[in-house]
Amino acid sequence: MDLPDRMPPADLKRELERLHPASFAWSRACSRGGRDEALDVLQTTYLRVLEGRARFGGRSSLKTWLFGVIRKVADERRRRERWRRVLLLRWWEGRPRSHEDGPEEGALGVERAARIRAALAALSPRQREVLELVFYQDVSVRDAGAILGISEGSAITHYARGKRELARRLDAERLR
Repeated sequence: MDLPDRMPPADLKRELERLHPASFAWSRACSRGGRDEALDVLQTTYLRVLEGRARFGGRSSLKTWLFGVIRKVADERRRRERWRRVLLLRWWEGRPRSHEDGPEEGALGVERAARIRAALAALSPRQREVLELVFYQDVSVRDAGAILGISEGSAITHYARGKRELARRLDAERLR
């Protein structure tokens, strides 16, 4: 049974607002990410609930059901991000190399790619997405913002902060 059929939309929104602090804490725990990742998970969850794409069977409390939806959304996002990294790695390792590259250069390239992947993985999800679109997909910062559904100014900010953090992490890695 669809949740809005069981509860008027105004009551549903009120209940979601009441549960928001606990939902945010659970979202943060499920997403294993920072505040931004937890908010993204929660936004997706709320959209699914309010649009009726998440179905409530009435076999548990609203809170229990909502927390299950949050966990599922977080898991889906994590799997999608993992797959994106796998595809990026396959692309990086399969890209054409110069005919002048010898075994030493090839080994250094794989090592460098691993360091870059690790540094990218440590960025906030939004910064990582913007940088991956700009660096690897040859998309402008403006277009990256449109793809991600954020303003151009926000994309520029994530791009600048992401580049700065990526450079800091790679410099720190070189000093070890």
